[in-house]
Amino acid sequence: QVQLVESGGGLVQAGGSLRLSCAASGVIFRINAVGWYRQAPGQQRQLVAIISSGGATSYADSVKGRFTISRDNAKNTVYLQMNSLKPEDTAVYYCNTRTALPRGDYWGQGTQVTVSS
Repeated sequence: QVQLVESGGGLVQAGGSLRLSCAASGVIFRINAVGWYRQAPGQQRQLVAIISSGGATSYADSVKGRFTISRDNAKNTVYLQMNSLKPEDTAVYYCNTRTALPRGDYWGQGTQVTVSS
């Protein structure tokens, strides 16, 4: 059974930092791409950052230069370091991974990030 558990969200002032964690069981992160998504109230879920099985990373334009996605293979955990946070970063953040064999699309429960101005 695949389970993704996010943690690290909270309330922070604009300009502050948070580090989100996504710990996995039942799936090996280093052989699958893992993405962080976010969803603000009334908006669609959007991709924030993704790390491939080979370690390549990609970011939404809105977070480039401020957010960093990384992976700890030993802990089977993916992180999202968020710096210089802005009020518009406020959202529920989810991690996601998709597997080929067997085919699956897995999401965590989400963690709330609130940035006050």
